Amino acid sequence: MGGPTPEDDDFDGGGFDVDDWTRLVPFAGAVATLDDVQAGRAVFALADTTGPKPLEMELPQPVIWWDDDGEQAAVAVQAEAHGGPDGEVLEVLGLILPDGASAVALIDDVDLVDDTDPTWRDLVARAVDEA
Repeated sequence: MGGPTPEDDDFDGGGFDVDDWTRLVPFAGAVATLDDVQAGRAVFALADTTGPKPLEMELPQPVIWWDDDGEQAAVAVQAEAHGGPDGEVLEVLGLILPDGASAVALIDDVDLVDDTDPTWRDLVARAVDEA
């Protein structure tokens, strides 16, 4: 797994704020390859899975991501479903954080919100202030 670099046109590396997140370019309609990640078109590419397919969801999508450090604002720009060896299907999101970093999360670890959500807006503002 890798992420975009600041030189990549698609992800802009500069992050986002509450007013300009919609400019983030999603990777949708296909399953990403390593070439897509290396070219900055996608956040992640998973190998050794069964039946990979894009998830049907509107992208970009504001989310609150629950990680080890607590909740963080992010925007989902990639959404895929991948089968594991035990038959379980994992729904995986590629996220862009306000500082421009990328992350990969399971859909179960995020809350889908809209850009008027006060918690999301506060988390974005705090992240932008810290950057």
